[in-house]
Amino acid sequence: MIMTMRALVLGGGGPVGIAWESGLIAGLAQGGVDLGKADFILGTSAGSFVGARLALGAESATLADPILAEPPPAPRPEGQAKPAAPSADLTVLVKMMADAQGGVRDPQEVRAEIGAFALAAQTPAEATFIKSFGHSFAGLPDDAWPERGFACSAVDALTGEFRLWTKASGVGVTRAVASSCSVPGVYPPVTIDGRRYIDGGMRSTLNADQAVGHDLVVVVQVRGGATAGAAAEATAARVQAELDILRQDGAKVVLIGPDEGSQAAMGVNLMDFRKRAAAARAGLAQGLAQAAGLKAAWAG
Repeated sequence: MIMTMRALVLGGGGPVGIAWESGLIAGLAQGGVDLGKADFILGTSAGSFVGARLALGAESATLADPILAEPPPAPRPEGQAKPAAPSADLTVLVKMMADAQGGVRDPQEVRAEIGAFALAAQTPAEATFIKSFGHSFAGLPDDAWPERGFACSAVDALTGEFRLWTKASGVGVTRAVASSCSVPGVYPPVTIDGRRYIDGGMRSTLNADQAVGHDLVVVVQVRGGATAGAAAEATAARVQAELDILRQDGAKVVLIGPDEGSQAAMGVNLMDFRKRAAAARAGLAQGLAQAAGLKAAWAG
């Protein structure tokens, strides 16, 4: 019997995207479709965090439990100002991302400009940012990497070169995931082997073309439609091109994005931590609702 080689691609989408993807995967698992059993898991930005947890052995069915258990955000006292926005002008970042992904200019050249933007921005200290991942990967050696097939994406901040971290890279999973999650202007570029790296979403929100060689590829897209914002058109074209590459390689591709309920729960600002629990609950409900339709394909 020929076994179906299955890949799971998890896209970027900030802390709200982490919550929604975790809920979706948990709901699907509770409905009989365990995406955590994929032969290869590829994550970008938020997806790198979720994917690493799965590859390290977290149970799919309970993946969202820590987020669902988070206390509700305290109401802001009347008259108190909203938290300060990131110091960098993220509208500049969005424009550059659209240029990089839309083929307006040489993509690597634009990504290098994004890297310069990231290096110049005022952000939390790198050590503080790395430590924020500690509770999820606590106890792991600095060079630990999942034994199961896992990769996550990043971009060299100086050259704009795309980098796919794998077990063969010899990089610790905590630092690799942090680099993949380093949103320019919000978080600091992450140092690996003497170089600085930023969010792999600067190449693509999915990087799904890196999953070639598998028979079935389930692609989970957080940023699509309204959540893609000003870069929606470029994002959609980029995603379509990547899915075409997979299909031309012979893969069956299943694309999952937020349904209406999930979109409403997530909102447009995927960096808003206050939306996490609602996003996880919506993802859980969506996964439970869609599990039956995916079961036959996933069973292979």
